[in-house]
Amino acid sequence: MDVAESRHLNGQVSFYRLSRKFVDESEMPQEAKQVMYYSLAIGHHLGIVDCLKSEMDCTGQEYLEWIRALPEDGEAYRKMKGFLMFGEITVYPEHIDMLALAFDQIDTERQSEKSRELTRGLLNILTAIHHEPTMYLMVRGG
Repeated sequence: MDVAESRHLNGQVSFYRLSRKFVDESEMPQEAKQVMYYSLAIGHHLGIVDCLKSEMDCTGQEYLEWIRALPEDGEAYRKMKGFLMFGEITVYPEHIDMLALAFDQIDTERQSEKSRELTRGLLNILTAIHHEPTMYLMVRGG
């Protein structure tokens, strides 16, 4: 796929920092379990993420310009390019070292101010995920 032709370039890109939560069901009454399962079922992919405040935003074109500073044959570029293919990517703790190293190596003198802002923001989010491994990042089109 040629990323320059991605339909996701025309919209907004939002970066959400989320925490994985779990429910201990071992001592939960059956009635409460049914309510919990129903709530999870109706809420899944129905805009739950959209009600959260994004950590940073950019346009699809700004996103493409930003990730083009990464080596195209590198793992970080492939990971970030996933947004342009699918309209969404998730960054888990196992991705933070690879991404932090790649974005930290970008020559900021060759970046636009917006790209520098996105790099700083991403590195701050990755640092937070490093300190709180139940956290993850979702990059999603809007």
